[in-house]
Amino acid sequence: MKAIILDEFGGPDVLHEADVEVPQPGPGQVRVRVKAAGLNALDGKKRTGALEAIFPTTFPAIPGGELAGVVDALGEGVSDVQVGDEVLGWADTGSYAEYALATAVARKPADLSWQDAAALPVATETAERVLDQLDVTAGETVLMHGASGAVGTVAVQLATARGARVIATAGPSNQDYLTSLGATPTTYGEGLVERVRTLAPDGVDAVFDLAGKGALPDSITLRGGTERIVTIADFSAGQLGVTFSPGGGGHPAERLAAVAQDAAAGKLTTTVTSYPLAKAAEAQRASDAGHVRGKLVLAVD
Repeated sequence: MKAIILDEFGGPDVLHEADVEVPQPGPGQVRVRVKAAGLNALDGKKRTGALEAIFPTTFPAIPGGELAGVVDALGEGVSDVQVGDEVLGWADTGSYAEYALATAVARKPADLSWQDAAALPVATETAERVLDQLDVTAGETVLMHGASGAVGTVAVQLATARGARVIATAGPSNQDYLTSLGATPTTYGEGLVERVRTLAPDGVDAVFDLAGKGALPDSITLRGGTERIVTIADFSAGQLGVTFSPGGGGHPAERLAAVAQDAAAGKLTTTVTSYPLAKAAEAQRASDAGHVRGKLVLAVD
């Protein structure tokens, strides 16, 4: 099968296409004929070797942790899906490939595109996990840093659905986009504290940092301490006494199926930019540069 692999750590150019063996499902696993693979900032960090202490790499490695596709083979003990089912979920083996193995999958609604389906697993799990950690409720004001990406797109919608007000930061080109999601937008950088205080004179109740670009000190100033601040991207969090929230292991299949139904019904908006599998390096280069609107996805088939 065709797959994107890396044989060494480095920039996006270390990614290249290769022919590798088709994986065989073990007990509890399914093999998926991948139609679309989600691309995450974490993929680029792993590629550089920066997270080797947390995510050890065995070369050659296939990147990618989320997928949408068709069940192609079943491992021993699998009974909740059948060969031919259209699914989305988390890949046990790299998803930048024509085939991948998975344990946690949910059926894909027929009205949901492959690309939109692949955009859901990580973004929805991360957004819901952090909003729960922050205990966001109706009537509160939440500040979200870097909210125009895949997780932010979902987090803004889920927070407003809870009845919260969201003040969200992004670059100038994404201000209207944040407004369309239901947020009150502002730019990041110098003067952020003053801008936020003007928008929220009574203060902010919680802060969700999705960008990891140095906004935590301003967040602490706005909150008057470190309580109810969570980051998923700033590895200096511990030095500042701020909660860092790593991946939570994925939604249960039932919850993933529910959010997929919401997306298919138009209750949850996804914004996708698609690249062909062969241009995975170009897609990761765009991800590394930041300022991505919504989700980057690789179209595998």
